[in-house]
Amino acid sequence: MGVKIKGKYAGELRYILTHQTGEKIQTDAPLDNHGKGEAFSPTDLVAAALGSCMLTIIAIRAETKSIKIGNPSFSVFKEMNTTPRRIKEIQVEISLPKELNNAEKNYLETEARKCPVALSINSKIEQNITFTYV
Repeated sequence: MGVKIKGKYAGELRYILTHQTGEKIQTDAPLDNHGKGEAFSPTDLVAAALGSCMLTIIAIRAETKSIKIGNPSFSVFKEMNTTPRRIKEIQVEISLPKELNNAEKNYLETEARKCPVALSINSKIEQNITFTYV
């Protein structure tokens, strides 16, 4: 199954992306690359996609195994390389409930690391993933 996304230049290094469902997001070039930095940059979307994909897989696996995860969250930090200009590293911190037992933690952490985005990112990009239990 495929998904179609359209992009339209909106001027000033900004694009409007439209998902096949009609949902829209805007991208902007970052401040350090001639943009205004007022919206997600394309590389920001890659970092956000990694965190969101990992948490989606955790939620799916938790549901199939009846593991209670409450309302987990994630944060990402993206670092760019200057020459060549590319993503150097993505740090992801995923917060899950402290009530999970060790077997549940190990299972969910392992599954998260196998999410489709993590497996699709170029191996030159460092993925530093941490899990916190609060």
